[in-house]
Amino acid sequence: MTADRPLPRVFVLGDSISMHYGPHLESFLRGSWRYERKQGAPASLDLGQGANGGDSAAILAWLRARRAAGGLAADWLLLNCGLHDIKTDPATLRRQIVLADYVANLRAILAEARVLGLRVAWVRITPVVEALHNAVPRRKDFNRYQADVDAYNAAADAVMREHAVPRLDLHAFTLPFLPSGCEDGVHFHEEVRRLQGAFLAGALHALHPAP
Repeated sequence: MTADRPLPRVFVLGDSISMHYGPHLESFLRGSWRYERKQGAPASLDLGQGANGGDSAAILAWLRARRAAGGLAADWLLLNCGLHDIKTDPATLRRQIVLADYVANLRAILAEARVLGLRVAWVRITPVVEALHNAVPRRKDFNRYQADVDAYNAAADAVMREHAVPRLDLHAFTLPFLPSGCEDGVHFHEEVRRLQGAFLAGALHALHPAP
């Protein structure tokens, strides 16, 4: 850093996956980036509360509230949402946020980011190990399916390409560590989280090289 070239600032807005890799990402960026994220202690990782950004509708609402409150002090928004959107009611098979609404929300999120003066880096939705996730006894109110991860990732890819938003493929990066690196079908063991943080730090360095 020089006197006239301050450190780039990244703000992380995502689900519980980002909460888990976040401390590692912050460590890998230390000295070359200023790191911040959505704060708060969620009652449950399954709920989009506190530090957990939740689904695409919750992300959009939070960004609109921040704009109304004066904005966000960052250069880059490291963004993801999707795992909450694809929560599926076992009885009706309805997704929490259907695909068409997910796409509309992503477009609106990018519009908010532009108004806030943020450059966006999109993190693709990480994999779901259905045999673990959908068998967890405490999670009988919703399931998740890898086919939906693939469909929502594909839809997000199209939106991000259209708006020239870089896509950081955390999905492909994480696949080789499955299933052993997954603790409950959707969250990952600590070493995988550390490697995810390293991967994303490298991607951010490539997008915004140090002066």
